Amino acid sequence: MDAPVIQLTDLTKKYGAFTAVNQLNLTIQKGEIFGLLGPNGAGKSTTILMMLGLTDPTSGEVRVCDINSTTHPLEVKRKVGYLPDDVGFYDDRTGVENLIYTAELNGFSRVSAREKAEELLIKVGLEVDTKKKTGKYSRGMRQRLGLADVLIKQPEVIILDEPTSGLDPAGVHEFMNLIVQLSREQGLTVLFSSHHLHQVQQVCDRVGIFVGGHLLAEGDIPSLSQKLFAGEPFVIEAHVDSDQEVDLTSCLQNINGVLNVAKQNRLYRMGCSKDVTPDIARAIVQSGVGLTGLYKKEYGLDDIYNRYFEGGKKNG
Repeated sequence: MDAPVIQLTDLTKKYGAFTAVNQLNLTIQKGEIFGLLGPNGAGKSTTILMMLGLTDPTSGEVRVCDINSTTHPLEVKRKVGYLPDDVGFYDDRTGVENLIYTAELNGFSRVSAREKAEELLIKVGLEVDTKKKTGKYSRGMRQRLGLADVLIKQPEVIILDEPTSGLDPAGVHEFMNLIVQLSREQGLTVLFSSHHLHQVQQVCDRVGIFVGGHLLAEGDIPSLSQKLFAGEPFVIEAHVDSDQEVDLTSCLQNINGVLNVAKQNRLYRMGCSKDVTPDIARAIVQSGVGLTGLYKKEYGLDDIYNRYFEGGKKNG
């Protein structure tokens, strides 16, 4: 098996008595989109700085593309593209001029730099704005140009630190789709750091929940859900249409796989050990009560995140 693209081993960063990152162990494979999810101040940006070799760990090791970021930071920077939450450009230059400048700094000839810049502007959807000065760009346009600026050095890894900050919902959706498209087309490994749950869930293959310098959990959403909600992995809600004083609680509790039943007016909520949706529907219909809705709840990242915050530090 190939070496992980990102490997963090017992990574710790202290500032005096304050521990920003504590014994972080994390492995990210080639081609993955990994979401580092946590509130502001959790230690996400500090972790990224250590990955880029911009600050040294107090202890532990960080390897990116099988290179030690602490001892060989310049080699890592050649392999990694970094997009912060606020991208800086020369505002008196056009988008294509900014990209050409970056490309030439990375060893491209003038001709190949222009070709690559124009190609990337098309990919990120800025081809109609090539002659516009970046000082006139909207926030969304600057982030798209930032992504092109990251990609022009042809990195193996891209690190995105809160890249959707300040974008409107439509801009966020377009930007996130663009990340996925480019990652899949070019086989890029992506580390996406954010505190926005729905954005992480939208694009990431795996997620790490990071709080107070600790990685509380990591995995894909189904595996995290199964671990956290093992006692009640399926929740099924049934809405019935009946003005009669009919209580289906006992009937539903007798179904194999139903662990508990809670009734509120015309709504029955059942915690189940397995998916028994067809059995529940059959039992309600056979009782003579009209079934108006049947919903199987799938635990999402917000449920997982909230559960870790309820008792997360116990899990850590």
